[in-house]
Amino acid sequence: LATGPRQNDGVFYEIRTYDVKPSKMKEFVEVANKHLHLRTAHSELVGFWTAELGAMNKAVHVWKYDNFAHRAAVRKALANDKDWQGKLLSVLLPLVEKQHNEVAYLVPWCQLGKPPKEGGVYEWVTFQMKPGGPALWGEAFQAAVNAHINTGYTKLIGVFHTEYGLLNTVHVIWWNENPDDRAAGRHRAHEDARVVAAVRDSVRFLESQQNMLLIPLACSPLK
Repeated sequence: LATGPRQNDGVFYEIRTYDVKPSKMKEFVEVANKHLHLRTAHSELVGFWTAELGAMNKAVHVWKYDNFAHRAAVRKALANDKDWQGKLLSVLLPLVEKQHNEVAYLVPWCQLGKPPKEGGVYEWVTFQMKPGGPALWGEAFQAAVNAHINTGYTKLIGVFHTEYGLLNTVHVIWWNENPDDRAAGRHRAHEDARVVAAVRDSVRFLESQQNMLLIPLACSPLK
C-alpha cells in the first residue's frame, strides 16, 4: 500500500475544505454553481459538496492533477486568469472564514468510482491511523473496507491516503441513495460477523475517526 503503484503513478488529488460564513452559505453555493466552470477550465474537478450532517457550513472539493508540475502550471495559469479572479475568486473569498488543503493519493487497491445514479448522498469518513503508515495498518484497513463493500448496502467512491497535511490520515468516500438507506445498511453491517471481525482487527491501528454527510452541488461531476 505504501510502495509501488502509488509512487510510480504521479496522479494525486488535492482536497480543499472551506469553512464558509454561516450567513453566506447560500450565496457561496449560488456563486460556485454559476461560475465554477471558470475554474474547471484549468483542471479536473472530481467533486464539490457541502456538509449536511457531522459538520456545518463546510464545503469540500477535490481536484485531480497529473503530477506536481501540472498543479504548478495550473496555479500559474489561474494567477493570470482575470475572468476567474473577477467573477469567482474575488466573490467567494469574502464568504470564506478558513481554508484547508491536503494532498492525497488513491490507495493502489482502489479506483475512483462513480455512483450508479445521480441524486444520492455521500458519506465522507476520515480515519486518523497510528503512526507508521500503511506498511503498519494498510492490510487490516483494506480488509475492513472490503467487508463493508461486500455487504452491498453502500457504494465505494474512493479511498485516499494523505501525502501532505496531517499524515496517516485516510479519507473514505461512500455513496448511498439516501440517509435512511445508509442507516439501515449500517445496522445490518453491524450484525454481520465478517464486518465485525474485520473492523475489530482494523481498529487496533485507529486513533480517531469522524464523518460527514455531504450533498453534491449542481456543478459537481459526482452528483
